[in-house]
Amino acid sequence: MSEITKVYDHSRVPLYIQVASVMRRRIETKQWLPGQKISTLDELEREFEVARVTIRQAVDILREEGLLHSRQGRGTFVAETTVSRYWLKLATTWDTLVDTIKDNVLKRIKVHNPPPAPTLREEEGELASKYIFMRSVQYKDGQPYSIVNVHLADSVYRRAADQFRQHAALSVLAGLKGIEIHAAHQTVVIGTADPVTAGLLHIELGAPVAECRYVVTNNKGIAIYVSDIIYRSDAIKLHIDLFANARASSRAATRGRTTKVRAASGSSATLPSCN
Repeated sequence: MSEITKVYDHSRVPLYIQVASVMRRRIETKQWLPGQKISTLDELEREFEVARVTIRQAVDILREEGLLHSRQGRGTFVAETTVSRYWLKLATTWDTLVDTIKDNVLKRIKVHNPPPAPTLREEEGELASKYIFMRSVQYKDGQPYSIVNVHLADSVYRRAADQFRQHAALSVLAGLKGIEIHAAHQTVVIGTADPVTAGLLHIELGAPVAECRYVVTNNKGIAIYVSDIIYRSDAIKLHIDLFANARASSRAATRGRTTKVRAASGSSATLPSCN
C-alpha cells in the first residue's frame, strides 16, 4: 500500500474531495501558476492512484469554483484570475464580531420540532427558563456561506421580536438597552458537511466546514444567546495578532512614563528660584 493510499484510508472524506483539496492547494500556493496547463487526466490518475471518474469529479469542483477551466482539444488550465476566497475574517473581539454581522443577508428557515433549549457545557453558564429557536442561512452575492442555529432567551427575544426575526440576532442583542452582558465566548472546530449542511450550503457531502459556537451570558450567569454557526471552509479565515496584547501593554506603559515625565517636568518648572 502506497503512502497516498494510506492517507485516503485514514479519512472519511470522499476521495474526489481529497483530490480536489490537493489541487486547490497547488493553485493557492502557485505550484500551479495562473494560465498554466495542468497535468493530463492520465497523469493525475497515476499520481493520485484513483479512478479517472474521481479525477473528473475533482476537476469539476475546481471548475465550478472558477479555479480551473477547460479548452477543447487543448486541456485544462489554471484560471488567469481566480475567485476571491476566504473573504470572511472570523472576529476575535466582541466589537469586531458585532460590526461584521450587522449587515448580513439572511433567510429564515422553518424548523419543525426545534430543540427547546441549548445543551450547555459546564463553563457556558446557566440555562434560561425558556428559549426561542431560530435557524437561517446567510448569503453573500447570492451564494450561501453559513447556517446559523440560535437559541435566544425568550425574555430577550420579546424585547425586539420583529428585529430578531429580520436581522442577525447577535447584532440586535448588542444594541439592546438594559441588558448587561457579562461574558461572550467563541469556540471554533473543523468538521465535515452532513447531508443537510451540504444541501443548504451547496457543497459536497463530507466537505470541510468550520463550526463556530458563540455563547453570551448576562450579569447573572444566564446564557441568553447560544448559537452554532456552520461556515463553508472556502469562505472564512482566522487571523490573530499574537502580539496585540503585548503592544497594547507597551503603549500603555509608554503613556504612563510620558505622563510621569511631563508631571515631573511641570513640577520642576514651578519650583521657586534658589537665587
